[in-house]
Amino acid sequence: MAGRLLASLLVVIAAFWLLNSSVFQVRETELAIKFRFGEIVKTDFEPGLHFMVPVVNTVRKFDRRVLTRNYPAEQFLTSEGKMLNVDFYVKWRVADVGQYYQATGGGDEEAAAARLVENVKDGLKGVISKRTLQQVVAAERVEFMNDILISAEQSIGQLGIALVDVRVKRIDLPPNVSKSVFDRMSQNFARLASQLRAEGDEAAQRIRAEADRERTEVIAHGNREAQQIQGEGDAKAAETYARAYNRYPEFYSFYRSLQAYRHSLGQPNDVLVIAPEGEFFKYLKNSGN
Repeated sequence: MAGRLLASLLVVIAAFWLLNSSVFQVRETELAIKFRFGEIVKTDFEPGLHFMVPVVNTVRKFDRRVLTRNYPAEQFLTSEGKMLNVDFYVKWRVADVGQYYQATGGGDEEAAAARLVENVKDGLKGVISKRTLQQVVAAERVEFMNDILISAEQSIGQLGIALVDVRVKRIDLPPNVSKSVFDRMSQNFARLASQLRAEGDEAAQRIRAEADRERTEVIAHGNREAQQIQGEGDAKAAETYARAYNRYPEFYSFYRSLQAYRHSLGQPNDVLVIAPEGEFFKYLKNSGN
């Protein structure tokens, strides 16, 4: 009885092992390769449960998510011979897991990253070598990155991976070049500032001259109108005085004498020497009549 129980237990254990060894799961984030005695037989597994023959088949799984690698600064030459230090990082993923496994010596991620960076560096070198320093710094990011991606993708297809993105984090000049470039840029900005100041002074002088001319014209026009109005007023006054004189000559003479007295007599510090018999005192002498 004990022997039978032991045999049944062994059968159950063997069946469980056989079932467990015959099934493998592929997750959404994984890619899988099935081997038969070390030879690849299938790579296009969908997520879910799959079967294999124990001992005969083995399975290797790889991450299908986007991977990111940062790389230290590398030096690149611009089209004008300037050396640049460029920090960048790369995003990539496994596209063809079978080719990736064979091209990287068994799916070695470090080997894949090392070969990938060489291709990306070649792409960066080709893109930067076609541009000047100013063009590299001022280039549109999308255009710049697209050129790098196109250049690099042409040489990494054989690795079984897809290049998702290449981003430049920082662009620096070597220390021995930075000072000379900074000095040259300072001189250029100083020259530009002098030019702008000269243009501003010229514009200011032109504006002041135009304002002075307009001021002179406005004043001349105002004086002309004032003189015209004054002349018209004087003519009107003379006409009024003439009518008054013709109508009431004695009253007009008396009124004019009063105005003369008001403006001539009683002023402080004034000395008036006139003969009493003169015409000026005509109405003062006759004030009692």
